[in-house]
Amino acid sequence: MAQAETQTTQRALKVTRRDLPLSCPRPGDAVAGLHPRVYLPIEKSGTVTCPYCGTRYQLTD
Repeated sequence: MAQAETQTTQRALKVTRRDLPLSCPRPGDAVAGLHPRVYLPIEKSGTVTCPYCGTRYQLTD
């Protein structure tokens, strides 16, 4: 069941360099109170996944 929960809570978001430094949750997200804000290093790889909620981010430019 944990796997199903993880799959339903994962989401993929596209971000641009204007969104850097990248943090999760994003300002204004409804999940802002669900886990501590973490800064995610996306500049080198172009993609990163939040270790708390599984949200995937993709750098588009």
